[in-house]
This record gives sequence, C-alpha cells and structure tokens, in this order.
Amino acid sequence: MPRFPRLGLRTLLLVAPIAAPPAPVAAQRAASMAAEARRYVVHDAATVVLTNVRVIDGTGAPPREQQQIVLTDGRIAAMGTSVPIPAGATVVDLPGHTVTPGLVMLHEHMFYPTGRQTPGLFSYVSQAFSFPKLYLAFGVTTLRTAGTTAPYVDLNLKHAIDAGRQVGPLVYLTSPFIDRPGYPIPHFKHIDSPAAARRLVRYWAEEGMTWFKAYTFVTREDLAAIIDEAHALGLRVTAHLCSVTHSEAAALGIDGLEHGLLTNTEFVPEKGPDRCPGEQRVYETAATLDVGSAPVQAGIRRLVDRRIPMTSTLPIWETMVPGRMVPAGALDVLAPELRDDYLAIQRRVAGQTTTFAAAFAAALRWEREFVRAGGILGAGSDPTGYGGTIAGYGNVRQLELLVEAGFTPLEALVIATRNGARILGVDDQIGTLEVGKRADLVVVRGNPAVRIGDMGNPVLVFRDGIGYDSAKLIAAVKGLVGRF
Repeated sequence: MPRFPRLGLRTLLLVAPIAAPPAPVAAQRAASMAAEARRYVVHDAATVVLTNVRVIDGTGAPPREQQQIVLTDGRIAAMGTSVPIPAGATVVDLPGHTVTPGLVMLHEHMFYPTGRQTPGLFSYVSQAFSFPKLYLAFGVTTLRTAGTTAPYVDLNLKHAIDAGRQVGPLVYLTSPFIDRPGYPIPHFKHIDSPAAARRLVRYWAEEGMTWFKAYTFVTREDLAAIIDEAHALGLRVTAHLCSVTHSEAAALGIDGLEHGLLTNTEFVPEKGPDRCPGEQRVYETAATLDVGSAPVQAGIRRLVDRRIPMTSTLPIWETMVPGRMVPAGALDVLAPELRDDYLAIQRRVAGQTTTFAAAFAAALRWEREFVRAGGILGAGSDPTGYGGTIAGYGNVRQLELLVEAGFTPLEALVIATRNGARILGVDDQIGTLEVGKRADLVVVRGNPAVRIGDMGNPVLVFRDGIGYDSAKLIAAVKGLVGRF
C-alpha cells in the first residue's frame, strides 16, 4: 500500500507453496442466491456452450480460433473446434470475442483512500458494495486481499459472497497490516514486540485469515516471529517492507513479497539494520539504479533460488509518475468529490520532477529481469495510494503495464491467471482453461493476444459456470466508488 510521495522471458513456471489453502466453497446455482445477487446473472443453465470464440488458455500457448467451450455443472466439460452440443444446452454464439481464464489477482483491497487532500490524513472507506462487483465485472474470479483496514468487513463480505447473498470473486483473506509505529494510520494495530506479532497471527488465524501481511517498519525479529507462527498453523506470510530488505525476508522463509523493486531497501547506501530509510529515499535510489548490475542481479538470484513469489502492482506506482492518467471509465465510477480530489492531486504530481518516472522505469525492467531469471511473478492492482486505482479497471491496467514492461500479452495473461493460481496453491482447479477445471472464465470483445487493452472490454464473466453481465455490474456502482 504505497503512499503518495512528497509533492522470454524464459520461464513463468513456479512451484507449489508450503501449505495448501482451504478448499474453495462448492459451486451453487443462481436459484439459491439472494435476489440482489441474481439480478446480475444472465446464464445459469446446467449446461452452457460458448461457440465461435477465440481461446487464450492461460498456459502461454497461442490462441485457438473458432472454438466451442462446454460448461456443465460449474466445470469445463469440453473444448475444441467440433465439440458436440449437448441436448438442452444454452448456446451463446460469440464471434469476435475471446475467452481467457478468470483473472487470479494477488494484491487487492476492499477499501479505497479518501481525504488525501489533507496532508498526513490516512482515511480508508470499505468498498464492500462496489469493489466485489467491479472485480468480477472485469474478469477477476479469484483474488487475495493484501491487508485490510476493516477485517470484519472483509470476513463478512467473503461469507456473503460464498453464501450467494452478494456477487464477487472467490476471496482469500489476508490479515490486518502488522507493523511497528511509523505511520499515523489509525486502522493499524501497531506491535511493540515479536511476542505481540505472534499474538496477532494466532488471533486472526482463528478468525479466518489465511495469509498475513507484514508492513513497512517491522524488524527482522518481528518478521521471523510472524513467519514462524503462521507456518506453525499451516498459513502464509507476505510483506510490503522497508526496515527489512527483500533478501533478509527471503532468508527468514517468507512466502511472498509485494510491489517489486520499489519496496526493496537493500540498495540504499545508508540503509541500517532494521531501519527504514524512507520511501522517498528508496525511490531516489531506484531512479539511478542499474538493474543489470551485479548487486541487483544477485538480489534477484537470491529470491529466485528460494522461489519467493513477487506480486507486481504497477498501477499504484504509475499514479506517482508525472503525466499519467487513469482510464476515463475508472473516473466515471468514482464518487464525484473523490474524482475531483484525484484530479487535483494528479495535477500536482504532473508538476513534479522526473525522479519517480525514472524509478518506475527501473521497476518495469526489474520485473522483466526477475522473470527472465526464473522468478515467480503474480499480479495485483493495489487500489490505495492517493486514489485513482480502481478495482477491475486497475487489474486491466496491470496487464497493460506488464506489456509496457516488455512481456508479451500472452505472458502477461499467464502472470495474471496461471501464476496467481499456483501461488495460491489452487492451480489444479483454476488459472488455465482445461477440461475438468472450474468454469471460471471471462469473455471479452476483441483479441487481447494482439491488444492487451481488449481485456477492458468484458462482456460476460463466468464463475463456477454461472454467467454474469459485466455491463450490469459496472452500471450498478457508477458514481459510488469511494462511498460504499
């Protein structure tokens, strides 16, 4: 969760994580859903057949044209060019459309920043109504939250989605941010010792969290305690770090890291043990860093050798680059007062120096080098900062920025589908389009293998074989994001 600063690619393969997460809830039909959830459903037959579609299967293989996909009882029953259509099936003819796996996004939140026009004020409003709909509308069928400011909102929201009272992706929950004092963020329960960190892990594990989020000012001793306690419970830890370097976290056995180069302090010359040199100093260092240099490549190698996954969150960093704007559609769903706030701050960013632009360019290259070395890269949007990064829209932008970083569109889709599923340990069920897997997929107009931005044209999203109307989901939250 970065804050607003002062105003080939040879392989995408990875291994299973240390512990399997809880099994997902069983698929259900729309008839058992609450009326509020059913209103977005357009296809709920026992068997649905999508015809004349282009298939991008999430494995990195070339697209296949003129395909038919048979979805039966929430699973992919058949795929191919001449698949028999079962009697009684609902047939949806989709020429000019592409089907991809549902996106599996690993750094998402169910809150949005407000009040950022007031310096030093950190205010976050839960988006339990709008964000699940936007994530689902843009094809995010599974997500992991990456820290919460309202844990019981997230827990109750997950239960509501699982029970069919609301619509949204399958959610894997991460704990509240675990941190030492450093930022005046009232949503945090700051710790004062490794023992306090252990108590938080045990408490939130009992409440239902399956991942834990260590944050900026934790010490190495704190982080070791968090990891040890979580692993003892069969659960996992990721982190947005500063006081602890990425290499130090890897040596402690962390299960994942967030944000890439721009939260790694090991290249800041004056960095001291267990001390955060400040985000601005990290950005200044990255702006002049040679990503191809031996020290940086050695740091990448340490993560690769320990098979530590990294989550790319390029959209949140892009908001700090002068001259860049979020998609117009994202602004349309914002509450008007928050749209005005975003535009005012964005104008201030536009007048800054190019230091962060250089840091962002280094971050793009670092992610490409990380994957080229065999690193495990997942994806997320991180809708925080000073605003402007919006659920759904930000996930599409993440794909576009991966392509800007040098990945092909097909590689970007692998990162956002198969890799996400593997990091969560559910790639036997989701992440690629294969017969027998869950029918989690997105239908978009156009060809994202040629133009990745076509992922921003969703028409239908199937989760567990139930088809949702993307346009209806988006229309339901116009002008509400930031409020609900």
